[in-house]
Amino acid sequence: MASEKYYIYVLYCADNSFYCGFTNNVKRRFHTHQTYQGAKYTRVKKRHPLKLIYSEEFESKHDALSAEYYFKHQTRRQKEKFLLDHGVDLLKLRRN
Repeated sequence: MASEKYYIYVLYCADNSFYCGFTNNVKRRFHTHQTYQGAKYTRVKKRHPLKLIYSEEFESKHDALSAEYYFKHQTRRQKEKFLLDHGVDLLKLRRN
């Protein structure tokens, strides 16, 4: 039996903020955010539309939750550096 995969993901919100979450199904979780059924943070209309800009797979739930915690406790500048280091084009996001 294959072990379940876990993910962290980062959303870019219309108000120029980031939201990081944890899931075992990124596509399904993103859909819940887009339909205002996700976390309270993403249910706010001014934060829509949302863009899924990053996801990373982990072998264990613990590792994914640790990565989510780490990201959420970084400064804005540190989050931007992390995303840039992982290939996210922040300038392109801001232009769209």
